Amino acid sequence: MNKFLLILLAFNGVLAQHKTTAKIENVKENGLHKIILPAEIRSFSKEELGDFRIVDSKGFEVPYFILQENNEAISSSFSECKILSRTTIPKSRTTIIFENPRASIDEIVLSITNADVTKSYSISGSDNQEEWFGLVNNSILNQLENNENTSVFKTLPLPLCSYRYLKIELNDKKTLPINVLKIGFFTNKTSSLKVAAIFAKSTRILQMPAEKKTRIYCIFDRPQIINQIDFTITSPNLFQRNAIIFIHKKKPSNQKGAIFPEIFSNFELNSNTKNSFSIPQLFEKEFFIEIENRDNPPLNLEKIQFFQNQIAVIADLRANEKYTILTENPKLQSPEYDLENFKNSINNNLPEAKIYDIKQISSKEKTLKNKSFWQQSWFMWLCISLGGIVIAFFTKSLVKDMRDNASI
Repeated sequence: MNKFLLILLAFNGVLAQHKTTAKIENVKENGLHKIILPAEIRSFSKEELGDFRIVDSKGFEVPYFILQENNEAISSSFSECKILSRTTIPKSRTTIIFENPRASIDEIVLSITNADVTKSYSISGSDNQEEWFGLVNNSILNQLENNENTSVFKTLPLPLCSYRYLKIELNDKKTLPINVLKIGFFTNKTSSLKVAAIFAKSTRILQMPAEKKTRIYCIFDRPQIINQIDFTITSPNLFQRNAIIFIHKKKPSNQKGAIFPEIFSNFELNSNTKNSFSIPQLFEKEFFIEIENRDNPPLNLEKIQFFQNQIAVIADLRANEKYTILTENPKLQSPEYDLENFKNSINNNLPEAKIYDIKQISSKEKTLKNKSFWQQSWFMWLCISLGGIVIAFFTKSLVKDMRDNASI
């Protein structure tokens, strides 16, 4: 019982120092989990998350490291071409005809079994497999060894062409034929950045004809991290305007902090682009954007959207354990956990754990929680009740003594 009370008091002491709390949904298995941080949690926390903590049901800190998911991921996949025929004339040549599935092509990739040989080759193209036209003549194919696999990929450049059929002729006069396993090409796929939408409390557009500018005031409920701004512009059809982001800074002046606008970043709005801009990380409650119109009519701004790069923390969680997130404590600095040293060796493809029930403790609630028990109203009433009981007991004893004395 005493141990439980000590744990409870210690946990409440930790909790009292943070203004914002949240919970993590129960996980089904032990191990590392990815916990994506909602924009609300990041808004309540320090910009670098130095005051972000995870604690278990006993109030002990759970180590974590921050995973920045703001990099574009590039993946490659090999697409095979259909081989229509393969002919080998001993001590002469090997001829392979295959179909080109693309509208245009400027290179092909061969998958070849490892071989310590050098080959010359020629490539031609055709639209009917009857009349062939030269593309590559007597080029060299070498370095056909891969120390990590039994086959090697070799890229053969071509002049940009649109022939439906292509033919490769490999010279076998000096060496034995090589084993061409596949013919095709690599397709690179780039996954876009993972971002979360941030919604402004208000966005007010002010036209300033005298200054030939448009000013956009952006106000949020709390300081927000902004990494990307998107503009939807409906008119005019052709435009090219410089835009500048200003933030509010305080400048000491006569012992008072005078607020003045400071240039944070700039970009160009252009009708030839998507007008989606990645900006240096911005962490402000309000700022404004100025568009320089010069002698042009103002832009018709249909929509302005704000986004922040998604980040997550990786933590080792236990199944069915209750975890609490604590943040918004300006006194804390970034923690130093051993887990940080293993971040490069940990696979990021981990099960996810979600954050829910985000609550901010108001100043009034925090004051009440920080009061000592003898300052609480319930303690005062308890003392009054105990005092009443004591008075009643002594009154009863006094009356009894008086009756006993009267009877003597």
